[in-house]
Amino acid sequence: MNAAFSPSAAASASGADLLLWVAVPYICLAVFVVGHVWRYRQDQFGWTTRTTQLLEHRWLRWGSPLFHLGAFMVIAGHVVGLAVPDSWTEAVGITEHAYHTTAVWAGSVAGVAMVTGLGMLCARRLLTRQIRLGTDRSDKILFPLLSATVLLGITATAAHNVFGAGYDYRSTVSVWFRGLFVLQPEPEAIAGAPLLFQLHAMSAFLLFAAWPFTRLVHVWSAPIGYLARPYLVYRRRTTPTAATTAGGRTRSASGSRRAA
Repeated sequence: MNAAFSPSAAASASGADLLLWVAVPYICLAVFVVGHVWRYRQDQFGWTTRTTQLLEHRWLRWGSPLFHLGAFMVIAGHVVGLAVPDSWTEAVGITEHAYHTTAVWAGSVAGVAMVTGLGMLCARRLLTRQIRLGTDRSDKILFPLLSATVLLGITATAAHNVFGAGYDYRSTVSVWFRGLFVLQPEPEAIAGAPLLFQLHAMSAFLLFAAWPFTRLVHVWSAPIGYLARPYLVYRRRTTPTAATTAGGRTRSASGSRRAA
């Protein structure tokens, strides 16, 4: 990709920063896109979550809703925090203090729900022998990587914005993230961020790279069209059958009754 660097970014970014915060993210995003195309063309029948509900459902009954609900809330929070500049939220009347207060506490609730659900899903996979034996290599990569990404994000938030003095990631991490997608990366924006935020960002991009080759592809197969699908009308179909009468003669059963 022909990314355009600003003069200040080129002057202040080291070779290691360019590798970690420009080259690696773009490689992961390229694998994300190309991998999905390859997976769809080569493995459409494997485009599924490979559910294990028949093997165990008690832990799944609570773990799956908690994980998915928490994940939706976390993703929504990340979209606002990373993709929307602080000037936009202030323009609609949301002060920076109000935004951070809401983000910290709503994010904490979402994170706890997601971690609880993910913990239950991981526990049932480890403790239920049938599920453990059915775990393939992609799951052995996905679950640790997903767990690391989630735990690093929660730890960073708790350490700096709940129990710490506070850290405004929207002026550093968010600037770097948006710069990647407009082909104007600013690696120096995240190079000075706390280590926990850096590790969380790196693990997230590694998760993007692994995404197409794991069960996470089912995210793109949400049955949204089902909500607008017309009703299915079922009709009884009568097949002509021979019915024997008392005199030994046969007659068609279709003539003796009408189809419903």
